[in-house]
Amino acid sequence: MATKSQDRRKVRLSRALGVALTPKAAKYLEKRPYAPGEHGRTKRKQDSDYAVRLREKQRLREQYGIREKQMRNTFNEARRKDGLTGENLVELLEMRLDALVVRSGFARTTAQARQLVVHRHILVDGQLVDRPSFRVKPGQLVHVKEKSESLEPFQVAAAGGHADVLPPVPAYLEVELDKLQARLVRRPKRAEVPVTCDVQLVVEYYAAR
Repeated sequence: MATKSQDRRKVRLSRALGVALTPKAAKYLEKRPYAPGEHGRTKRKQDSDYAVRLREKQRLREQYGIREKQMRNTFNEARRKDGLTGENLVELLEMRLDALVVRSGFARTTAQARQLVVHRHILVDGQLVDRPSFRVKPGQLVHVKEKSESLEPFQVAAAGGHADVLPPVPAYLEVELDKLQARLVRRPKRAEVPVTCDVQLVVEYYAAR
């Protein structure tokens, strides 16, 4: 479970980046749709191109809850692939195991999904995987370990308990929530992925460094 200080940090970061990183942050943003601090309500001075790109990169990174090194490595991989680098980047991030655990409705937040994976509750095609960064391939089945299904977090998930805070299940996933299993049927497309980000600005940020 997140501590109060972690919750506060996420809320403050969400307000700074203009994107809800947790359900609690979403409620705060509805009430206070401006940046934190005494100057939060006032109009910001025109940000530099660098600041705009940096903020967009931070928005994407924080939505997946990953470290900068992981983000840069994924960007470098995306750049080597055919197609648009920004779309490739989101596609690769979205195929992370922790991301798909959230999209499937097994967890309420990315942080909770990561915890479930690390604590060895999640299987991929029947094999235990405890790395949140594990990349799921199209056709693979993500499911909860049978011994873990009776635990309260999974009972809540199976009953659709996170539907109020999560976006609808995207078309690249086939989910049987009552069975706590989901299959990645194909690679995600950027337009379908429920993250808030101008990926071209992220590409420009890394390309300039």
